[in-house]
Amino acid sequence: MTCMAVPPQPHDPSTWPTGTLEQVEPLVARVLAPNASPFTYTGTQTYLVGTEVLAVIDPGPDDAEHLVALQSAINGREVAAIMCTHTHRDHSPAAAPLAEATGAPIVGCAPLVIESDAPRVDAPFDKNYAPNRVLEDGEAMTGIGWTLRAVATPGHTSNHLCFALEESGALFTGDHVMGWSTSVIVPPDGDMGDYLASLARLYEREDRIYYPAHGPAVEKPRQLVRGMMGHRRARERQIMKLLADEARSIAAMVPQMYKGVDERLWPAAAQSVHAHLIEMQRRGEVAQTGEIWLIN
Repeated sequence: MTCMAVPPQPHDPSTWPTGTLEQVEPLVARVLAPNASPFTYTGTQTYLVGTEVLAVIDPGPDDAEHLVALQSAINGREVAAIMCTHTHRDHSPAAAPLAEATGAPIVGCAPLVIESDAPRVDAPFDKNYAPNRVLEDGEAMTGIGWTLRAVATPGHTSNHLCFALEESGALFTGDHVMGWSTSVIVPPDGDMGDYLASLARLYEREDRIYYPAHGPAVEKPRQLVRGMMGHRRARERQIMKLLADEARSIAAMVPQMYKGVDERLWPAAAQSVHAHLIEMQRRGEVAQTGEIWLIN
C-alpha cells in the first residue's frame, strides 16, 4: 500500500475526521477511512459522486467501521457503480462487500496479477478484486447528472486510472497525483517512464481541480504536475551526480538522496530510485553490475 516516498506533512486530526460525510462541491462528497499511516497520510478518501444516483470512487480498505460509514453516507440511494482507480489494498478491497450491500457493479481499473520471482511482490495488491466492467481509456460511466470518464495513467501501477467528472471539471487522481506527496513507483509493475508520460498527459489537460485519494484537493493542478515532473528530473540529476563520483548501490544512494527523511520511508524511497535507474538504463545513461550502478 505504498503511496509516497517523502515524509508526511503535519496535520491536525480534528480537521480530517474519519467516517464523516463531507460535501466538497455540489456533485462530490467524501468519507475518510480510518487507515492513516506514514504511507497513506490521513487515510484513504472515498468519494461519492452524484446526488440521486451515486458513483463511489475508491471504496478503500475492507474495514468494518469504514463500510458502516459508507452505507450511512449512501443513505439508501442507488449506487450505479463502485469505481476503483487501482488495486492497492488501501483502495479496492471494500468494493466487494459494498457491492454485496448495495447491489452495485464494480467498474474501473483492470485486475492485476504480478508475474515475478521477487518475494511478496504482490503483497500490496488486492488479489480478490473482480470488476464487473473494466473501463478502457476514454470510456465513461454515467448516472443522473454526472459523467465519469476514464483517463489511463499507468506508472504508480500499470492498471491505474483517473476519473474525470465532466460536469464540474474535477479529476479523481487516485495515487497518481497527490497534494501532500509524490507517489512511490515500485518495480516491476510500477514504471517510471509510464509515470512521467502519464504526468505529461495530465499536464496537457485543463482539469479545474484534482481530488486525490490521499491528502488535500489540488486547486492548481497544472502547476503541481509541472513541479512533480521537475522533481523527477531533479532526482535523475541527483543520481547522475552520485554515480559520477563513484559507482554505487541503491542502498548507498538513498541516505544521500533522502537526508532528513524518516528512515522508515527509505525502503519506499529505494523503490523509486530503482524505478528511476531502470528508466535511465533504458535510455542508455546507466548500467548495472550486480547491485552496483554506474554511468554507462
